[in-house]
Amino acid sequence: MHSSVYAQQFYVRGEVKDEAGNILQNVTILQHKTGYVFRSGSSGTFGIISNEQMDTLSFTMEGFRPEKLIVDADKYVTVRLKPLPASSLNSKRDKLSSCTKDLGKDEQKTWMSGDETYMSLLENHFVNARRFPTTGMSLNIDRASYSNVRRFINLNAMVPPDAVRIEEMLNYFNLDYHEPEGNECFHVSSTLSDCPWNQDNQLYYINLSARKLNLDTLPPSHLVFLIDVSGSMDMTNRLPLLKSAFRLLVSNLRAKDSVSIVVYGGVTGVMLNCTSGAEKEKILKAIDELEPGGSTPGESGIRLAYSVAKNHFIKDGNNRVILATDGDFNVGLKTETELDELITTQSNSHIYLTCLGVGMGNYKDSKIQTLAQRGNGNFAYLDNFKEAEKVLLKEFTQTLYSVADNVFMNVDFNPEYVKEYRLLGFDNKVGALRDSLSTIEGGEIGSGNSMIAVFELVPTEINKGAIKDNFTSGKLSDIRVTYKEPEKEETHEYKFTSHFDFTPFEELDKPFQFSAAVALFGSILRNSPYVKTAGWNELMSMSQHCQSNGDLMQKEFFAIVQQAKNLYTKVKKKKGGGQDW
Repeated sequence: MHSSVYAQQFYVRGEVKDEAGNILQNVTILQHKTGYVFRSGSSGTFGIISNEQMDTLSFTMEGFRPEKLIVDADKYVTVRLKPLPASSLNSKRDKLSSCTKDLGKDEQKTWMSGDETYMSLLENHFVNARRFPTTGMSLNIDRASYSNVRRFINLNAMVPPDAVRIEEMLNYFNLDYHEPEGNECFHVSSTLSDCPWNQDNQLYYINLSARKLNLDTLPPSHLVFLIDVSGSMDMTNRLPLLKSAFRLLVSNLRAKDSVSIVVYGGVTGVMLNCTSGAEKEKILKAIDELEPGGSTPGESGIRLAYSVAKNHFIKDGNNRVILATDGDFNVGLKTETELDELITTQSNSHIYLTCLGVGMGNYKDSKIQTLAQRGNGNFAYLDNFKEAEKVLLKEFTQTLYSVADNVFMNVDFNPEYVKEYRLLGFDNKVGALRDSLSTIEGGEIGSGNSMIAVFELVPTEINKGAIKDNFTSGKLSDIRVTYKEPEKEETHEYKFTSHFDFTPFEELDKPFQFSAAVALFGSILRNSPYVKTAGWNELMSMSQHCQSNGDLMQKEFFAIVQQAKNLYTKVKKKKGGGQDW
């Protein structure tokens, strides 16, 4: 384990306010020397550990001009952010990850209390099922959060709460796949059990599996590798790792597939014109010759990559840009909102976007995650070669071939059995909840993907009585999945009725026990108020006993939990100090 943040010696403290002296919470603070991102707390203050007395910090917040300061750890830092002129504010809105029908944003704003207000992600609360029976979520198979969490733990560093997205951690493992029947795009099943961290509640699992495509019969692909070769990529875990990753991807290409390579850094240009997948040596040579240097003109690189993709567009084929970067855009469009607008204008071109993140500290990957979501695509974080192999070799079709777009799942609970419910993960950004005009949009799901969504339920007396009497009938919920086929405009629906059928936790199939362990791990890392009765010891026991025989990824999960337990029980946050995430 290397470069623990706790070995650093200096502590930079300060506050962020606007010109009128009002405190600004949730301001993004970039520490340039480490690449880590922090946020101002509920009182506008921050505390950042540094390995040098003099450090450089950048402060950004939507609606304000960014500020870059050289700070001295011996001096309290006071930052004043100036508002942007009204004419320059973008009209684009944050997108919601989940949404409960008729539950007004004003009511959800009451969830923003205490220390939670400085987080950019707000954990979903319990919702009354009789008042608000219908809730929905955007289904998008991103897995970056688990890799990001693993990286922090391996660095012996505390995980920032905003880096923890429970749905992405669950998606990482592709648990409990079931082949859809006939010509169906999806298979849906559900499971109800007790909640291991609250004996009075229940866990409700919804498993969705997507159709597997046969690689041999898939239509041809044109892939544009858009590779960041700027100076910030000159580290072992950045450009060299990406070059190894793309070599793996090339090994899966067929003769009817084609590749173009676009780079941006000191120069922006086409490094390899459209080349058949049969000419692997030519493609690999172009990859091997990439060298880092210069600034990061992400905007010009993105525009050029889409232009190349359009010029070589394959009708009824798989057209995709694969952006690989550390996310450090510093020339051209820089903010998430500006990048959002750029990609949104391209999203109707039937060109998908896969984003591969490398070498990022904290949750600096939010920019490229925004790009993936707006570009009808997916996002993965590559923290080592093993992860690159998983994403681009073993899960090649899942990553690069879509079976459904604009996928959205609605769950309509039966209040006779469900008193309250809480969706684990799919947490919304605070900014989206504050914005009365924010909306929700569906995501992309790739070939052969399996995902599990988990709800914590407060049961009704009828529910408890049904379990006591071993009564397994009645409807628990109606589930509706809406989606579009790739490059098609018609909306399809898949419906599933979930019947009340309770299984004690110790009798559950291993994938569901393991899902509960992953969800509990994420909740502990986020310091969730809903798991106060369960801690590291309970998680250790659960994650040890729920592993499927021979599953190496689940064994790795147990090892990460052990590391995290040792770290979190050893390191105590200092009163009035520590990381203000």
